[in-house]
Amino acid sequence: MNSPSSASPPRTPAHHAATALKWRDVVWLAAIVAIGINLRPLLTSISPLMTTIRDATGLSFYGASLLTSLPVVAMGIGAFGAGALTRTIGETRGVVLGLLAIALACAARWTASSGTALLATALLAGVGVAAIQALLPAVMKQRFHARVPLAMGVFSASIMGGGGLGASLSPWVSRATQSWHAGLAVWAIPACIALVCWWALNRQASASGATAKAAPVNGVTLSLWRTRRAWTLGLYFGIVNGGYTSLVAWLPAFYQQRGVSVAASGSLLAGMTVFQATAALLLPLAAASFRDRRPWLTLGLAAQLFGLLGLIVWPDAAPLLWVGVAGAGLGGTFSLTLVTAMDHSADHRVAGKLVAFTQGVGFIVAAIAPIVAGLVRGWSGSFGVAWIMLAGCVVAMIAVSFLFSPRSYSEWRR
Repeated sequence: MNSPSSASPPRTPAHHAATALKWRDVVWLAAIVAIGINLRPLLTSISPLMTTIRDATGLSFYGASLLTSLPVVAMGIGAFGAGALTRTIGETRGVVLGLLAIALACAARWTASSGTALLATALLAGVGVAAIQALLPAVMKQRFHARVPLAMGVFSASIMGGGGLGASLSPWVSRATQSWHAGLAVWAIPACIALVCWWALNRQASASGATAKAAPVNGVTLSLWRTRRAWTLGLYFGIVNGGYTSLVAWLPAFYQQRGVSVAASGSLLAGMTVFQATAALLLPLAAASFRDRRPWLTLGLAAQLFGLLGLIVWPDAAPLLWVGVAGAGLGGTFSLTLVTAMDHSADHRVAGKLVAFTQGVGFIVAAIAPIVAGLVRGWSGSFGVAWIMLAGCVVAMIAVSFLFSPRSYSEWRR
C-alpha cells in the first residue's frame, strides 16, 4: 500500500520545470512531439476527402463514418492490452510496435481500393495509436518525474497539432498529386521518421546506461477493474472527450445548416484545433506548481461550458469565439486529466497502468458520444439540443472534479 509520500509526486515549482531542462530532456521532448504528431492524422485526414473516398469506394455513409469511429473504439479497447505489452516487451518496444502499425496502415492506404481495405487500415492504425497513448505516458512519468505536466502538455499539444495538420495537409497533397490515396498514405512518412528517432534515442540511452530500473512487481500486477477511482477517471476522461468527438463530427454540419459554406465551417474546426493545442500545453504548465489540479480542471471545463453556451444561445454572433473557447477547454482538460491520473502514483508503471485504463474506458465512451449526439439531432431536429446535452455533461464533470483531492492519491488502491 502506498504511503502519502510515495503515492503522489512532490510539489514542483513551475520555474523548475522550465529552467532545469537539459539538452537530453529537450531531445526527449522532441521525440515525443515527433510521435504525438502521428496519432490523429489517420482520423482527420479522412473528413476533408470523404466525398471523394465514398465515390471511389462505394462506401455508405455508415461505412464512411466507421473510418473515424472504428479507430477511436480501437484506441479504447487496445489500451486495455497495454499491461500485457508492458509485461512481455516493455513500454519502449511497445511504442515501436505502435509506430510500426501506424506506418503500415497509412502506407497500405496507397493501394487500398475498397471500403473493406480502408476499414482494415483504420483498425490497424487505431490499435497502434492505442499502444502509444497507453504506454508513452509511463515513459514520460519515468523520464520526467519532476516535470510530468510539461511532458504531458507537450505530448497532448503535439497530438492535437497533428490532427490539424492531417485536416489541412491531406487535401493539399491530394490536389497536388491528383490522388486521394496519396493524401492518406503520406502520413506513413512522419510515422517512419518518428520510429527512427525513437529507436535511435533509446539505443543511445541503453548504450550510455541511462535506462531506468524496472518497477516492483506488485505495481505491475495491480488490478484496476474493481477500483472505483480508475472507473471514475475513465468515465470522466470519456465524457469530457465526448465533447471533442461530437464537435469534430457535427460542428461543420451545424454551421452549414445555418448557411455557412463548407470551407468556412471547416475553418472553424481548424481554428478549434489551434486553441486545443495551445491550451493542451499551457494549462498543465499553469497547474504544474500546484499539487491540487482541481481548480485547473474546473477552469478547463468552465471554458468548454462557456463555448457550448455560446453555440446554444448566440451561435451566429461570434462563432470563432465560441469554438475557440470550447476548444481551449477541451485541449487543456484532455492533457490535465492524464496528468491527474499520473499523479496517483510515483511508480511510473502503476501510473502508466492507470492512464492506460483511463484511456481504455474513456475512448470507448468518447466514440459513443457523437453517435448519441447524432441521434439526439435526428430526434429533435436541432443540433442545439445536442449542445445542451453536452453542456449538461460538462456541469456534471465539474462536480466530479472535486473528487480528485490530492489526499485521495494515497487511498485510491485500498
